Amino acid sequence: MPRMLELIRASAVPSNLMQSAARGALSVPPQEMIEILVYLATQNKVFGEQATLTLAGWDEKSSRAAAADPTTPNKVLDYLIDSRNLRAALLPALLENPSVTEASLLALAGSISRDMADAMLKSNRVNQSREIMVVLAANPNLTGIQSTGIEERISSLAKGNAAAEPTKKSETKASQTAAAAAATGPLSQAKDAAVSQIADAENGPDVPDEEITKYLTEHAGEIAAEANKPFQPIGGNYEELEPSEAVQAEAKAETPEIPVEAPAPEPEFKRPALKKSILTEGEKRGSALQKIAKLDITGRIQLAMKGTKEERALLVRDGTKIVALAVLESPKISDGEVEKFAGQKNVLEAVLRAIPMKRRFIKQYGVIRNLVSNPRTPIDVSLGLVKHLMLNDLKHLSGNKEVSDTIRKLATKMFRQKLDTTKKSTD
Repeated sequence: MPRMLELIRASAVPSNLMQSAARGALSVPPQEMIEILVYLATQNKVFGEQATLTLAGWDEKSSRAAAADPTTPNKVLDYLIDSRNLRAALLPALLENPSVTEASLLALAGSISRDMADAMLKSNRVNQSREIMVVLAANPNLTGIQSTGIEERISSLAKGNAAAEPTKKSETKASQTAAAAAATGPLSQAKDAAVSQIADAENGPDVPDEEITKYLTEHAGEIAAEANKPFQPIGGNYEELEPSEAVQAEAKAETPEIPVEAPAPEPEFKRPALKKSILTEGEKRGSALQKIAKLDITGRIQLAMKGTKEERALLVRDGTKIVALAVLESPKISDGEVEKFAGQKNVLEAVLRAIPMKRRFIKQYGVIRNLVSNPRTPIDVSLGLVKHLMLNDLKHLSGNKEVSDTIRKLATKMFRQKLDTTKKSTD
């Protein structure tokens, strides 16, 4: 065990050296530094947050070397393969590392993104494991092409396993068919169980009605003031029907045509009547955008807290602040979603200001990086976060012409300071 790690575990290292360790600035071999950082990130409450940020931006070459090395400590490998910490560039090496447990790969397969799923599908180890392929097949993030390819591979593995089983020469064709069916039976059951588990992970925990009621009560004044405001997304276009067009289309379908010479009385057409807090089963089967367009502000708030990932992605762009902020209050929202929202230019500034106010979100390095690089983020928020960026991100930020001059100048200054500090610590 490295001597420095022993000292850190024994709390025999002064505070200033611990700070250097959390920033990755100790004069130790890169692989030893990674082990120290993982220990701090998972075990140290004081320096853990800084160590997590340092690991997220750690040098790719040395990180990949640690990911591929079978002698890398299990705790380090478990940290790197965890979906909360996983970096796409390290995945191929981790997949083929025999010291990475199959249990870790199974856990990853159920929630991995479609881009990373491609890397898994290229792995010899993954392609030889029916269990991993079954769980991967149930991943809700896959494309149709990916799912089809996985199903074919699972079928091939099942047939191969069945063919490999010893059979008697006297066995009839009927008994062979039964054996094949028996071989695929457990597979079907395993897949059903995997689908159920992944569906639970995707949908997140159930949101108690009390939480929604509390949110509605706390913001009753704002909700009343915006009661008649329809869903108007911030910026950009959708491939689907725009909300305003959806409302008009529904109004046209539900309101009978009236001759010009006999205009309808005023009470006959009331746009707010199209807005609902609860949808019928038929309406729920429509697209997410069409469903949202039919809801009033209360219904949209409920959907923001209880809905799906797709619905949250739409509602976070709602021009009504109280609805967009409700998305961040959802217990179902994932760290990956928040990281994506932090980099979007088509959300309200109130959303970008609210994200770093939640400790769970701001602990994610990707969230910090995206917020600071987002030109829509309020400058006072960005100024407070720049200090957490790693060297490479500071360098990129200093040349990012989309952000304000103030942020670029501060990034340049901090880049030079951290570069000098790193050079001194390695001398």
